[in-house]
Formats: sequence, C-alpha cells, structure tokens
Amino acid sequence: MRGIGIRKRLALDAHAIQRRIAAELHELTYLFWECTLRCTLSCVHCGSDCTADPGVPDMPLEDFLRVLDGIASSVDPAGVMVCLTGGEPALRSDLERCGREILARGFPWGFVTSGTGLGASRLRRMVSEGLGSVTVSLDGLRGSHDWFRGSAGSFDRACDVIGRAAGYGSLVMDVVTCVNRRNLDELDDIRGLLRDMGVARWRIFTVFPRGRATEVPELFLDGSQFGQVLDFIAACRREPGMDVAYGCEGFLGRWEGEARNGFFDCRAGVSIGSVLADGSISACPSLRGDFIQGNIYTDEFMAVWNGRFGVMRRRDWMKSGGCASCRLWKWCTGGAMHLRDEKTGETLLCHPKWLGELR
Repeated sequence: MRGIGIRKRLALDAHAIQRRIAAELHELTYLFWECTLRCTLSCVHCGSDCTADPGVPDMPLEDFLRVLDGIASSVDPAGVMVCLTGGEPALRSDLERCGREILARGFPWGFVTSGTGLGASRLRRMVSEGLGSVTVSLDGLRGSHDWFRGSAGSFDRACDVIGRAAGYGSLVMDVVTCVNRRNLDELDDIRGLLRDMGVARWRIFTVFPRGRATEVPELFLDGSQFGQVLDFIAACRREPGMDVAYGCEGFLGRWEGEARNGFFDCRAGVSIGSVLADGSISACPSLRGDFIQGNIYTDEFMAVWNGRFGVMRRRDWMKSGGCASCRLWKWCTGGAMHLRDEKTGETLLCHPKWLGELR
C-alpha cells in the first residue's frame, strides 16, 4: 500500500499481534452507561434518535448500581472507567448522586455532554462528587454548531462549559468535533478558539451513515475532503500545546501513526462495554441496537462479558465481500464494529476506499 514504509509496516504487524492478545484477555476497562435518552437538542446526525420525550424512561440508578456491584466482585473497579452518556446526562436531576454512588464503589466516572443543563454551580457540585472526566461536543463556530445541534444558543452553552471545565486542574477534559461540509473550513478557527479556552485535548470525528445522518447528504465529506481533515490533524500534531487526534473509527492507511494516538484499534467488546437505557448489554454506544449480547434484567453483566462478545473479539466473519481479499485485512480487520450491518455483515463505510487508498 502506497505511503506505508517498512518501519510502519513492522509497527502495524506488532500492533496486530497485541490486538489479538487483548481480544483473548478482554479486560474490561471502560463502561458506558446510557443513563437517559432524553435530549432537548435536535442534532441532525443523531444515531440514537433522542428527543425531549423519547418514550423510554431513564434507567433507575439502583439498577445500574447492581451491575457495578457485580463487576466490582470480579475486577478491580479502579481500573474500569464509567462514562455516563445519553441523550444528555445532565437532564437527570440525580446526576450528582449517580456520580457519588459510582465513586463510592471505587469506579472513576465521567460523562459526555452538549453543555445543556450544566451551569457553573452544577459543574462545581459534580467535581466535588469526584467527577474525573468530561467530554464536550463543539461542532463548528456559532452558525455551524447551532445548525448541527438543531438549537440556537447551543454553541454558547457548549463554550461556557468548555471554558469552565478547562479551568479545573483535576478534570480530564476533551472536546469532540464532528466534521462535515459546513464546518470543514472552520477547523483552524475552532482550534484557535479551543486553544484560547485552555483546551488540551481535541478529538475529531467524521459523520457515519447511521440514524438521522443518512437523511442529510451535506454531512458527508468526499475522499479529498477527508484527506484534508487528516492532513490538518497531522499538521496540528506536529505543533506543541494541544493533543489533536482523529477518532477510533477506521484504518487510515498512510495516515496511521500520523493522525491519531497509536494505530487503529476497535475496542468494542474487547475492553469497552456498555449498558443501554433499556438494560441491553452492548459495547460502544455507537453500535446502538446492533450486536446486543444480553440484558441486565435477565443476565449477569460479567457472565455476558466473559462468555459472549465473540462476534467482536473473533472477527474472521467480517472477512467477506470487499474485505475477503483485501491486503489491509491484518491491520484493519474490517474496520469499526459500528460500521458493520449486523444483518448482512457488509461494511457501511471503508475508510481506505473512501480515501482512495484502495483501487
């Protein structure tokens, strides 16, 4: 493959061996809790189809705590990060209590937010309850972000939270940005804005074809534009002051090792698990309703974690269609799980093909 020198090939080979070992060990290190599907925004790309009244009640905290108690009896909770996601976690009035109870069981915790419902006093209370990390979405400058999130004023709310969270030395805080055709030319200005607010970590994603995004063509970049994003990230990484990286979606060919920390590695079901709002046991929340492995109301989480998830840990089944004879298979292993159709097994998006690296 063009652009991948011998040293990088050897490093990728070594990483492939490490990835196989990790899948065999499947040590749980990150647990998402989809604590609500409620959200006051109307994001154009939402894969969860969240609304202000989604018709699915918030999971009672006590139900999730039973899951944590079972995990803590099997592994050291200090080694498992619990991340609350949604919907918008801050819409839970008991979010502070959630954090307190999670921490009381020895688990570090954090959450993902759009900035809605997170004023200065509330963030301060959550930090006092042991909040360890917070991820805030910022998807462009004011016009682009408000369009993307479907809510006027959402840019100002996100920036307010980012600025305040960056001031807490105890917090691991990062900002995530979904790049699309509307905000592509704003990336350098976004970087300047984040730098001025004291942001140390910036993760950049691209929109994938699931949920509402499939109905909005202008969300999707062409291959040249995607390469432009990766070149931008690689250039940022050569400058000090901010850790900029592309997300964990797919194998990037010649940009591997240049546009992200480490090499591509989908950890869904390998070290990342999740409990969805209805109790479903899954992995990365981006999978949504696909590849469900059990349910906390009928199954014990660690029994499911140790006894199932083979579809995510042994991925030869993905070596079909265009992947069957692909020379990149040993490094890519079919891409991210959330980009696979559970029913057909076909990939929804191949990053090397998107970039024009495969002919």
